[in-house]
Amino acid sequence: MAITSAAGLLAAWEAGLAEAPVGRALLLHRTARPDVDTGRLPQLPVGEREADLFALRRSLFGERMQVRLACSACGEDMEFELDAGELARSLGGQEGSRGAADGPGGSPTGSGEVAASGLGRSVVRVQQDGWDVVFRVPGVLDLAVAGRAADPRGALLARCLVSAAHDGAAVSATDLPVTVQRRIAEAVEAADPGADLALNVACPECGAATRAELDIASYLWTELDAWARDVLLDVHLLATAYGWSEPEILALSPLRRRYYLELCADV
Repeated sequence: MAITSAAGLLAAWEAGLAEAPVGRALLLHRTARPDVDTGRLPQLPVGEREADLFALRRSLFGERMQVRLACSACGEDMEFELDAGELARSLGGQEGSRGAADGPGGSPTGSGEVAASGLGRSVVRVQQDGWDVVFRVPGVLDLAVAGRAADPRGALLARCLVSAAHDGAAVSATDLPVTVQRRIAEAVEAADPGADLALNVACPECGAATRAELDIASYLWTELDAWARDVLLDVHLLATAYGWSEPEILALSPLRRRYYLELCADV
């Protein structure tokens, strides 16, 4: 169950103030999944984290997400709504389908087909023209580490390659041809479709479509930051008026805090 108490959320927010975006995303994921070991969270497929963060957003701030975007063609400011609950369910549904297929140790797949394993970490397997490649679906940590390399694509390929062989002879990541690399990318996308959530929004003015990626971690952190600062202001006002401690004030429901604040304003 996600951490939704005011005290727990404030602790996550405070810890995230000194973190870079990657660290904040991990803190938010830890808030969404306190039941999962902290060391394992960065290893989960990216799409699973996105589903968890959409579910957390829904539990904290509701389903409706307001998104603003400038048209890439005419510059018109567009505003639309997304449903956090629907996105969480759709991404989570994809997770359930992965664990049912065979992994490298299961039934062999046909040429160019993909297999996925539910044994902790998802993997894909590509068999094509004598190539037999097993590749781990990248997790959040994999993307972060590879992103700091001079060649992010090559670094990610080397980091997540489980095994590769051509005509029975073992090869390294640098030996994989472009065609096989493309098949691996397609297989990973099929296994973890929620890792790249892109929107195509039609402009109401000019009709042009604008593509945009929705970064739920950044979106949710912005909301959490605004909420935390509002709550701390409430604590300050109620502590000044009544002499209550922060834990005592946070233990009040939002409705009761608002009522006491209204009483303070009337004095």
